[in-house]
Amino acid sequence: MPLEPDLTVVVVGFGAEQVRSEFQADDLTFVQQAEQLGTGHALRMTEEVVTPTLGTLLVLNGDGPLLSSVTLERLVESQRGRDGMTLLTCEVKEPKGYGRVVRSRSGAVARIVEEKDATEKERGIREINPGIYAFDQTVFSKVHRLTNANAAGEYYITDLVDCYLRSGSEVRAISVADEQQVLGVNDRKHLALAERILGDRVRDRWLSEGVTMVSPEQTFIDETVQLDYDIVLEPGVVLKGETRIGAGACVGAYCHLTDCVVDPGVVVPPHTVKESAVLS
Repeated sequence: MPLEPDLTVVVVGFGAEQVRSEFQADDLTFVQQAEQLGTGHALRMTEEVVTPTLGTLLVLNGDGPLLSSVTLERLVESQRGRDGMTLLTCEVKEPKGYGRVVRSRSGAVARIVEEKDATEKERGIREINPGIYAFDQTVFSKVHRLTNANAAGEYYITDLVDCYLRSGSEVRAISVADEQQVLGVNDRKHLALAERILGDRVRDRWLSEGVTMVSPEQTFIDETVQLDYDIVLEPGVVLKGETRIGAGACVGAYCHLTDCVVDPGVVVPPHTVKESAVLS
């Protein structure tokens, strides 16, 4: 992982076994949240496994695939070795569904209000809390102070802002300008949008490195695919898995290659469908 964390913990609840099966990795530690009592409760479930290695604690939601490691590095660096907590915020066009960041007259973060508990005026705030935080080593002592006296009857992690401020600690905010980075995937529409954005990022990277795509909007390339220089991809090409394309190769229209190796200079005929093959 780009940030090289000492420990990566995944909190699972509903659909836990499906999540575990999809993310089988030696460097992940799973924690079960048997009762889904809110985000603050989910954090509290990690205390036993996290505390022995606790330095800066980074907390993320599991439904944000577009967040960049560069943004997370900014967040961690803002918090590293400092008292208090730091949260990521973003000004969005449509804040519906998100918690709002309420600031004091001086511009400091005063609190986060969840939409269910927000007044009409507070719902008009466009600076949102996407649920991405960095905490100091006192976080778990504060988590135990959370209550569920709110409209949802849940223990909100956002109430830690008040806990830190009451203890005299600083609450900092790092803003991210790109609204796409904080997009949460909550339905099939969000999923399709996230997949399109991720696909655009992959295509843009290879275009900037000299790959020719006759019709980029009709080209699909997995993040795991490797492309050499002076390659031509005709419309409708799908490259998946561990596919490798050599320098000067041309992949014909509507080819579908999975875990394939295409040798340098090879012209792959249109409509070729191959899996785990070497094309030479």
